[in-house]
Amino acid sequence: HSDLIRSAAQKLGIPIKEYELDAQFRAGGSDEYISWVDNTIAIRRTEHVIWDPAETFDVDVVDSPEELRALIQHKASEGHTARLVAGFCWPWSDPLPDGTLVDDVRIGSFAMPWNAKHDRRTAHGIPKADLWATDPDGIHQIGCVYTAQGFEFDYVGVIFGRDLVYRFGEGWVGDPSRSHDTVVKRAAKQGIHEFTRLVKQTYRVLMTRGLKGAYFYFEDDQTRDFIMSRIEKGSIEEVGSALR
Repeated sequence: HSDLIRSAAQKLGIPIKEYELDAQFRAGGSDEYISWVDNTIAIRRTEHVIWDPAETFDVDVVDSPEELRALIQHKASEGHTARLVAGFCWPWSDPLPDGTLVDDVRIGSFAMPWNAKHDRRTAHGIPKADLWATDPDGIHQIGCVYTAQGFEFDYVGVIFGRDLVYRFGEGWVGDPSRSHDTVVKRAAKQGIHEFTRLVKQTYRVLMTRGLKGAYFYFEDDQTRDFIMSRIEKGSIEEVGSALR
């Protein structure tokens, strides 16, 4: 692509300037947060082991998916862009005959649909897949990694399923039986380590969609405890008071 741009500019006599970008702009430019994510889910070792809530980027763990949804909706009501996303741990159904979506993502009494599939007819008020990130009604669906990647929001709420859990003494462990991602599950044929590596990359994408903050709900208690051990006590009480 760079060669095509240079060639076209040369033909038109337009001078160009080239710059090298070290990384994409993620998490509001918070290198510390991205470094913390990478270290926490064992993508790479970094110096950011414990998240400091004094940072301008907001990070918190909530106790239920209902609380996560309420928090994201609260941020949206304040005029921010905000979306829920989740690991691919639930089936992704086609729309019903009337174009409404199936509440595939179920955790106890919590139930929400994924975003619409590509090239599927949807009912009025349900954005098509390529508009989920920008249409205000997208807040009523949960984005999967294939829809969320490439987009950023002011705030993101991430539901961690059981396809990737943390076990003290073992580290991060992937579980293909909990995954509904056929692309990633095929990698499990190469061994559990390859599956785990790909699922960690999936959650890295989801965790880094926020520009101002990221909030997490964990289905697995041990995983939640581990993440909590990597966050200094800070703004969780403030989040709770904001929702009251």
